[in-house]
Amino acid sequence: MYFFKLLALCLLYHTCLAKEEDVLEFSDSDFDSRIAEHETALVMFYAPWCGHCKRLKPEYAKAAEDLIRNDPPVGLVKVDCTEAGKETCNKYSVSGYPTLKIFRNGELSQDYNGPREAAGIVKYMKAQVGPSSKELKTAECLEKFLAAEKESAVVGFFEKESDLKAAFLKIADRLREKVRFAHTSFKELLDKEKVKDAIILFRPVHLHNKFEEKSIRYHGKADADEINEFITKQFHGLVGHRKPDNKQEFQNPLVIAFYSVDYVKNPKGTNYWRNRILKVAKGFKGKVTFAISATDEFQHEINEFGIEFSKSDKPIVVARDAKNQKFVMKDEFSVEALELFVNDILDGSLEPYLKSEAIPESQNEPVKVAVAKNFDELVVNSGRDTLIEFYAPWCGHCKKLAPVYDELGEKLKDEDVDIVKMGATANDVPSSYDVRGFPTLYWAGKDSKDAPQRYEGGREVDDFIKYIAKHATNELKGYDREGNPKSEKTEL
Repeated sequence: MYFFKLLALCLLYHTCLAKEEDVLEFSDSDFDSRIAEHETALVMFYAPWCGHCKRLKPEYAKAAEDLIRNDPPVGLVKVDCTEAGKETCNKYSVSGYPTLKIFRNGELSQDYNGPREAAGIVKYMKAQVGPSSKELKTAECLEKFLAAEKESAVVGFFEKESDLKAAFLKIADRLREKVRFAHTSFKELLDKEKVKDAIILFRPVHLHNKFEEKSIRYHGKADADEINEFITKQFHGLVGHRKPDNKQEFQNPLVIAFYSVDYVKNPKGTNYWRNRILKVAKGFKGKVTFAISATDEFQHEINEFGIEFSKSDKPIVVARDAKNQKFVMKDEFSVEALELFVNDILDGSLEPYLKSEAIPESQNEPVKVAVAKNFDELVVNSGRDTLIEFYAPWCGHCKKLAPVYDELGEKLKDEDVDIVKMGATANDVPSSYDVRGFPTLYWAGKDSKDAPQRYEGGREVDDFIKYIAKHATNELKGYDREGNPKSEKTEL
């Protein structure tokens, strides 16, 4: 027994080691010579102590294992900016960690702005090599191309040069990082599809179903923008497989079914539920976007809908309407329940879900406390100018700002201005406020609540007062428009 445990550990060790070894490590002494050996390479400039770097490391290694076997191969490289690679990092103006850059034939090509998980890195970097559209010369090539990835592909069939082909190649260049393109002038393939000048989107085999065609032909003009619109609308089909690396491609109104989506280990079970969702989605074509997602890949998102963990194998269904309001299907999944749920969202008869703390019993302090449930009352419909701080309880900068913000509230307590704060991790933040870090502050004038302005000024009391004095709808009673105390206030 001990022998087998030891053997298993050794195998595990070597598997992990192999993945790590697929990531190449360069230093100042060899970076220029070794990077020139790669037609295309992705370089991660990192610091060993960096938390984001540590989280990226296993994903980067996993991607390297795949990309080194790509045709043509893509090299994944790392450079330690704190030790052996200091000069190289300075040369390429690395100021934060991790910084990723794409190199071609030894020369810096562009910054990497793609996904940070393995599948997304692989997809993004595969699109960086070779032509944006692969030329297919045989029927076997087409079959291999369509089967190579578990996603839709767009193929152009052109007997000769044409305006449609030119538009096709233009959009292939534009979308190469998101969509796989190929084209052919091979007579056998043109005859098989019965076309001479056409663009066809092919759906992946594992998503074939009886509710939609396996492929769909573009019938629009020879215009890149129109082809782009066609691809965007048709790419994921009636019910797309929504993953971390493509989630931004699914537009509202959106209905998502979360369950054990796994097309590697359990394709039959995955499609069992997807087919039932397809049955409903067909009736809402063009009105609502539908998707399936793996529960274990979106646990954080599920939590944002206030859903507790369930042992049921049936899908958990949530939705966002055109206004980005959130909804949860409370009934156990069934075709009938899903259809009713979608209809109720469209006709506005469902109450949106709001993640919210309890409404404070009183607002006696100079700084008022907003939660999701009272935000409209306290901010949007207050009829008063408002400065709002969105904070996180664990944020050090927020804690430092707190006494300053309280002092500001005290100084302006008799003015026609509300100083408000809201915990952005415990409450849903309205979509008109873009909060990506803490603290984030916004100014919402009483006549422009639908277009709040991000506050980018200083964080001292005088900085806030000068800003508010300048932007207040009506001049403050205690301060002039420059933020200086009025004489009556000074005499007191």
